[in-house]
Amino acid sequence: MPRNPSTGVYSKPAGTTPSVGQVIDPAPWNALTTDLGNEITNSLPRDGSAPMAAPLKAASGTVSAPGLGFASNPLTGIYLKGGGQLGFTQNGVDVVFDKASVYAAKSGDYIALASDDNAVHRFTAVATLTLTAAATLGANWHYCVIADGGDVTIDPSGSETIDGAATLVLKNGYSVEIICSGAAFFTNKLFARIQSKADSSAVGDFVVGLILSNNSSSPNTHVDFSPGSARSGASFVASAASFTKRVTGTFAAGTGAGGLDAGAVAANATYFAYALRKDTDLSFDVVLSTSATIAGVTTTLLTGYTIVKCIGVVLTDASSLIRQFVMYPRDEYTFVTPVKDAVGAAISTTSALLALTVPNGARVKAKLRFEFTSSAATNAALLSDPAHGTLTAGVGSDGANVGAIQVANGFAVGSQDIWTNTSKQIRQVTGGSTGNLWLWTDGFYFPCGRYA
Repeated sequence: MPRNPSTGVYSKPAGTTPSVGQVIDPAPWNALTTDLGNEITNSLPRDGSAPMAAPLKAASGTVSAPGLGFASNPLTGIYLKGGGQLGFTQNGVDVVFDKASVYAAKSGDYIALASDDNAVHRFTAVATLTLTAAATLGANWHYCVIADGGDVTIDPSGSETIDGAATLVLKNGYSVEIICSGAAFFTNKLFARIQSKADSSAVGDFVVGLILSNNSSSPNTHVDFSPGSARSGASFVASAASFTKRVTGTFAAGTGAGGLDAGAVAANATYFAYALRKDTDLSFDVVLSTSATIAGVTTTLLTGYTIVKCIGVVLTDASSLIRQFVMYPRDEYTFVTPVKDAVGAAISTTSALLALTVPNGARVKAKLRFEFTSSAATNAALLSDPAHGTLTAGVGSDGANVGAIQVANGFAVGSQDIWTNTSKQIRQVTGGSTGNLWLWTDGFYFPCGRYA
């Protein structure tokens, strides 16, 4: 009688339990020895000299007493978990293995689920990724996000946070690994590290692109900035698309929104444009201020932003409208309509300051054309940088750049690019007599760090 295949219990044949003096019947005893021989043959040799001929059926076991263990450490081995899943235990502690990674492409908004543990999702368009509650996802849940077609806003459930913030905007072209603690979400900081690397390893102070221009639809109130980037020290920000700000409102985030740091737009004013970087997602924005320095910018409305660098300037006219201009490479501005800053203005041998239509609060190089007349023949005039101090016009002194008059009351013309002081002034003086001056300001150079 062979072993019971269901229970593994062997029952010997009847008639094989002898008593003293009993005559042995060879038939059952022969069956018994045959069974014993078969069972010895079917046994697994301890020395490993023969393999199994059929599947090995181990006990289900538990995490503390595995069905298949080791003589030297019976608490380490394999056991059967609930649901028919295979479990591994080490020193009586369950060993957890990561789920297989699963890739999927997403073209719109999505809600991350518990089943997305260890998933890799590539977003091909601007989208919002909503995270299911951390308690539902559980500790150790993790998930990879790739932004490959637009920014992805990662939004935890309710008041839960990711890296301590309400949301995280993953910029197009970047990826991030999200980890759940069971109560909140964290990232591997790859996105932040890449941005930090760009900040810390690059050097210099420059502006690339970000060319200013009057907006084509609202040229009197809106100013456009072309795509580009700006750096100052360790701070860097970039804009991949054209950006617009208006002078008819105080600062609000985003293109087309108000740009002033404070107050209302004024007449004949100077507004310096500063590139901003949003601290949470490193996005680009612009604030407009009458201050020529970052320290003077009113920051009440700029919480959460870093002022990176001054990238340009716009001027308003007597009607508080933006003067029409064209900006060229290397920070050169040209007014669409030249401004007459002197019309028959009296000029004498006494050096005097003359105000121009250029930015106030910073030294710029004004692009000037002028005409000069005098009743005295051979008279000439000198227009100069106030940094030279008080000069004297004339061939025997500091020279001239308009004149000399050849005929009494005749005209002489000239042109020159001249640096101003911070009060938008240059100096003027004649050589030998009084005269009158006409002056046109064609534009100016306002250095911000553009080298092309």
